[in-house]
Amino acid sequence: MSSDPWGRVDETGTVYVRTADGEKVVGSWQAGSPEEALAYFERKYEGLVVEIGLLERRVKTTDLSAKDAMTAIDHLRQQVDEHHAVGDLDALRTRLDALVRTVEARREERKAAKARQTDEARAAKEKLVAEAEELAQSEQWRVAGERLRALVDTWKGLPRLDRKSDDELWHRFSHARSAFSKRRKAHFASLDAQREQARQIKEKLVADAEALSNSTDWGPTAARYRELMQEWKAAGRAQREHEDDLWNRFRGAQDVFFQARSEVFAERDAEQRENLTKKEELAVEAEKLLPVSDLKAARAAFRSINERWEAIGHVPRDARPKIEGRMHAVERAIQEAEEAEWRRTNPEARARAAGLTGQLQDAVDKLQKQIDAARAAGNDAKADKLARELEGRQALLDQAQKGLQEFGG
Repeated sequence: MSSDPWGRVDETGTVYVRTADGEKVVGSWQAGSPEEALAYFERKYEGLVVEIGLLERRVKTTDLSAKDAMTAIDHLRQQVDEHHAVGDLDALRTRLDALVRTVEARREERKAAKARQTDEARAAKEKLVAEAEELAQSEQWRVAGERLRALVDTWKGLPRLDRKSDDELWHRFSHARSAFSKRRKAHFASLDAQREQARQIKEKLVADAEALSNSTDWGPTAARYRELMQEWKAAGRAQREHEDDLWNRFRGAQDVFFQARSEVFAERDAEQRENLTKKEELAVEAEKLLPVSDLKAARAAFRSINERWEAIGHVPRDARPKIEGRMHAVERAIQEAEEAEWRRTNPEARARAAGLTGQLQDAVDKLQKQIDAARAAGNDAKADKLARELEGRQALLDQAQKGLQEFGG
């Protein structure tokens, strides 16, 4: 018979293992010595130790499910309970019991973690739904559309909830996206209609602009082009594929007209600058007539200058007031000389002046006699009063005589 601390072999070759509940038959050994029998069953025990150790590590370091862990524990426990090994089987049972508690604890932890994950996923999905429903009312079509697509990607990355809750939230989420898509589609359909209308309007504006491009009616045509531009701006934008082409045609027609007008105006401006030079020369010639000494000669010379002036044509607008003002000044001076000459040679006016002068002279002579008589009579008060009246009449007489002299009288 052979034995060790955990087992023995009796005379019949039966192998026993010692446990807390007493000896248990392990098996029968007939193929060799008792020592070999114990060594064989001890190796089986070591195998169980290794398997339990591996399972402990898997439970602690991997995401082995509780179900798979319990299946493995039950399998190992069955092997231990069958007593087909020699060793401290009670210690193995203790380790398996501890492992069961570890698995149960891990199961509860995972259950709690899953519950937290579910709550977090529910909150996240409810938040996504709320944002999607808000975006469904947005008119920021591009930004909102991009954000909704991002929300879908976020949704796909979240864990699923129970079917009922997940389906309800997804229905709201999907409905919000559909509502936004319908509104956006309706908006762009309306926009397309507006752009088509704008295209038709601009086609007509282009046709009008092209019809005017060769006009030489510069003022009215330029004004009409300004009106067409206002109508163009009010029409709105056409479709992108038409807008640039229409604008290029519209602008091109204007460019043709305004380029032609610029060339004509440039030629006209050069001609007007030349006219200004000629009129400045005539103005200098006219100004040499002043002061007027020979009215008849001055009048004839100015008439000749004015005829040449009228034949020259227009000058630049900004120079017109100054150059015409110089000619008008000469013309006014000649007119004033004519008026003075007329007053001097008018017989009726001379007769009236002579008559007035005679009347005033008679009045002065009469007053002087009255003054002399009053002095002689010693009536100085009357003489002084008449003297004051005489001063006024004398002043009028002096003025009348001066006027009469202008008539050569």
